[in-house]
Amino acid sequence: MKEFNITLIPGDGIGPEIVNEAVRVLDKAGQKFDYKLKYTKILMGGCSIDEYGVPLTDEAVAIAKSSDAVLLGAVGGNVGNSRWYDVAPNLRPEAGLLKIRKELELFANLRPAYLYDELKDACPLKKEIIGDGFDMMIMRELTGGLYFGERHTEEVDGVVTATDVLTYNENEIRRIAIKAFEIAMKRRKNVISVDKANVLDSSRLWRKIVKEVAADYPEVTYTDMLVDNCAMQLVMNPGQFDVVLTENMFGDILSDEASMITGSIGMLSSASLGTTKLGLYEPSHGSAPDIAGKNIANPIATILSAAMMLRYSLDLDEAADAIETAVAKVLKDGYRTTDIMSDGMKLVGTREMGDMIIERI
Repeated sequence: MKEFNITLIPGDGIGPEIVNEAVRVLDKAGQKFDYKLKYTKILMGGCSIDEYGVPLTDEAVAIAKSSDAVLLGAVGGNVGNSRWYDVAPNLRPEAGLLKIRKELELFANLRPAYLYDELKDACPLKKEIIGDGFDMMIMRELTGGLYFGERHTEEVDGVVTATDVLTYNENEIRRIAIKAFEIAMKRRKNVISVDKANVLDSSRLWRKIVKEVAADYPEVTYTDMLVDNCAMQLVMNPGQFDVVLTENMFGDILSDEASMITGSIGMLSSASLGTTKLGLYEPSHGSAPDIAGKNIANPIATILSAAMMLRYSLDLDEAADAIETAVAKVLKDGYRTTDIMSDGMKLVGTREMGDMIIERI
């Protein structure tokens, strides 16, 4: 029997609930496919601030680094109504997420957006736009750009002025581009690189380096697209996208847009990878503190993230396939959490959705 060490970060809000369902699904798959996961929980986000005064401790980082993979729920709270946000930016819950990505050297964020046939009615787009559906992978650079650049707020000539610096070097761009083309080779062999090269120097360098990488993958169709056009195309013709490659902030925004046209952000999983097998897996949605503890959160994105963990970090493809198939069966059988509920379907809670998926593995 194969054994692996998994770091669990339940986090804040609905995080503990959805992570619990993912663990139950992983353990059920382990019984069938002969693997065992040993879990170690660490605190990150608001719960860590409450306990230690910081969003992520160095001790917690050390535990994560020593594991085979990390599974995360969600961190943070309501920005306008939380004691966690009346502090310096580096002490807020989300700073823990930025720190762990940096410490684990996870530079590539993979966010699949797939429209299940059973959820076409939940998609906000018109049926003629949806067509046969869509299946895309958004590749977001994760440790550079505006989110990691120098930032400060100061008074200049009597006017309070805030500055955020967007910086990329050619090595950061090249490594994420290589990842994108490698994944495209396993999919439909199409990469659309998204930038703002008509305005930004960083985007002009981005476009130059991606074009150089593309030359090494002649089988892959490569296209450049400006970010504002991409935002429009996602809601006009989502079926054209296979792999979408982009920098940190653009990827943050576009992946959330892509998640909503799948029918619910509660359906979108993600993986953050580096040069080793160690990866961080998390749903793309937030902590949703307003519904925490009510047994109504959708755990599917976290469960699908756990399946990605099996596939990319643990090389347990068969088990990953079984979990993904079980999710599809549950949806086909008409079970829905409230965020994807539609007429004629059967409403279930967080725990019940986990039960239904476990039964079908």
